[in-house]
Amino acid sequence: MRATGGRILALIVSCALGLTAGAAERDSAGGGNLRPLPPLQPSPIIAAPSDPAQWPAWRDQLAWWRAETRDKLAYDDSLYRRSDFSWVPSCYSCCFVMMCDQLFYSPDEGRYTIESFLREGDEEFGGYDAVVLWHAYPRIGFDERNQFDFYRDMPGGLDGLRGLSRAFHQRGIKVFVDYNPWDTGTRREGTSDTEALADLVKAVEADGIFLDTLGRGADAFRKTLDAVRPGVALETEGALAVERIRDHHLSWGQGFKDSVVPGVLRNKWLERRHMMHQIKRWERDHTGELQTAWMNGSGMMVWENVFGSWNGWSARDRAALRAMLPIQRRYVRLFAGEGWTPLVRTEAPEVFASLWEGAGVRLWTLVNRSSRAIAGELLTVPHVQGARYFDLVAGREIHRRNERPVTLDGRLQPRGVGAFVAGADEALGKDFPDFLARAAATNKRAGADASSPALEEQRTRITRTKPYPKDTVPADMAVIAAARFDMEVTFRNRECGFYRLPAGVAFKRPLSQIHQMNGFTQTVSLDSYAIDLTPVTNGQFADFLKASGYRPRHSENFLRHWKEREMPAALADHPVVYVDLDDARAYAQWAGKRLPTDEEWQYAAQGPEKRVYPWGNEVTENVCNRGASRGTTPVGAFPAGRSPFGCYDMCGNVWEWTESERSDSRTRFCILRGGSFFKAQGSQWYADGGLQPCTFAAKFLRTWPGLDRCSTIGFRCAVDVAE
Repeated sequence: MRATGGRILALIVSCALGLTAGAAERDSAGGGNLRPLPPLQPSPIIAAPSDPAQWPAWRDQLAWWRAETRDKLAYDDSLYRRSDFSWVPSCYSCCFVMMCDQLFYSPDEGRYTIESFLREGDEEFGGYDAVVLWHAYPRIGFDERNQFDFYRDMPGGLDGLRGLSRAFHQRGIKVFVDYNPWDTGTRREGTSDTEALADLVKAVEADGIFLDTLGRGADAFRKTLDAVRPGVALETEGALAVERIRDHHLSWGQGFKDSVVPGVLRNKWLERRHMMHQIKRWERDHTGELQTAWMNGSGMMVWENVFGSWNGWSARDRAALRAMLPIQRRYVRLFAGEGWTPLVRTEAPEVFASLWEGAGVRLWTLVNRSSRAIAGELLTVPHVQGARYFDLVAGREIHRRNERPVTLDGRLQPRGVGAFVAGADEALGKDFPDFLARAAATNKRAGADASSPALEEQRTRITRTKPYPKDTVPADMAVIAAARFDMEVTFRNRECGFYRLPAGVAFKRPLSQIHQMNGFTQTVSLDSYAIDLTPVTNGQFADFLKASGYRPRHSENFLRHWKEREMPAALADHPVVYVDLDDARAYAQWAGKRLPTDEEWQYAAQGPEKRVYPWGNEVTENVCNRGASRGTTPVGAFPAGRSPFGCYDMCGNVWEWTESERSDSRTRFCILRGGSFFKAQGSQWYADGGLQPCTFAAKFLRTWPGLDRCSTIGFRCAVDVAE
């Protein structure tokens, strides 16, 4: 082999097996065997040479590596040949759905709104082939419920989810449920996760399982799933090792860094029917992922609501996906077939192309790596007798300039994609003119705006009470004089982000530094107010129900700890829980009160001396509920833990709702304060639990009452006080 060929072979093997290029070349040059790293440390993209003269040798070595690897693995493609998995190669567009997203579930209407959700998906992204129904993270950990409970407590329960799946299936869309293997510190099922997943898949008629954080699923998954519902595919988040491609039909292309000249997705090259969904969820510019998918005949993950943080796709990126998907779906047999030639020569610098051939059709997918539009001669290809040539993105025929070879002209948008097809009329199909007309109509909508659209975040308007004269404030409330102070807020960086800060106020560190403590300080002015000395108790809430006749619109999990809506006498002086924000507001209104803002709550907890905890600056014994009883404690049980204003239970026992709700029209959330008796152990992905300092604020995503009612969240009330 020539020296250049040897270097290319070393590079391909190193990329495919997880070696550094340097190590592979050293072994190759020294005549020794290549030493692969463990199979769970693969490099997902086989980088391409920058010199076009090396591309033919690179393609030869790609073919050699594929044949050699399949032979060494004794590769078994039987699962890909099963008819119940025939949907996988055409699953190009998958939408990551936060089930709390207001486009997906309307809290006002109290129902799933998949009609409007899918209509937006069709209009903006070209439609979805699958959805991932994301449920627990980043909410999980506020109470004992596990990941399976989160699905059970979604609107309508598992029956509602089954109806949702069937509605998607009627539209030809596959449904994935999510599995969180790290969820080991919440309520246990009494059975294995594999069995629990199988029961869930059967109940909701799911088509796939998204393996959160995993590069492979348990060996038992396949057999167990086949026994309950054939055709359920596994999709990994982590990079999938080549030896597990055989039983994992899909995988994420998460954060894959492509070479300057587009490389080859290793797993897609080995198994053409394997589907990969490219995703860099925090990027504002998705052209890199789109181009990797386009050059490899692979798919995309559409994800804008990232765990409650909005990261919208630009008009340019949406237009590119709208152009790609109809072509991928029409020519799925080419993209999943054996006629793939990566990196054929083009006529323009910074333009690259792949060739796909089969059934008398040649299809070229092109990408423009530059930030400027490129027009004119793009490809020169051999002419086949009877072939006609078309620009599939522009939706027009290309009239060739010469007979042999044929030069194809076109225009590519900055960082854009293109596609040419060649074939005789009979190979292209009778419906091809209609397909071309639809492509032309889609192309007219192509947008060039590369900015990421923002959403405006609104805070719910605070309803004030009639101001109480100081001498008429109820005795069970603490009166707090008007104050102006520098309020320090602390929180943990989680992927759900936080609320948007006022102008001139900044976070101490980037929100991207996940799991790290963060914070900010802002000057706050408070009018005089009074706040309950204790959280509202079960006994007080029972009086409210008797006097008001209150019945929530959605009763799921309402006062779940009561027995058939009868308050257990032993809990009369414990804080009421299993109430959502609207239940708390209803009580406050009945009582002539309101909920405190989170600013009011914090000041009442720490006082003007800014204590770390309500009682002082250190955690000591017998000052709060630290979870020893594994439940709530009476609201007056820890007098030594009172705040400077005499308030009980402002640390531990239960989290408390505050009047701090915000929404950006897609995500609603509220700020919780105080911590609780429960703390999930074992994973950094859980929400913070246990007692918390006065400054700590937790962002709680609201979904619907049945899920928002927790065993660990209660509330106290406030009123306005006349100066």
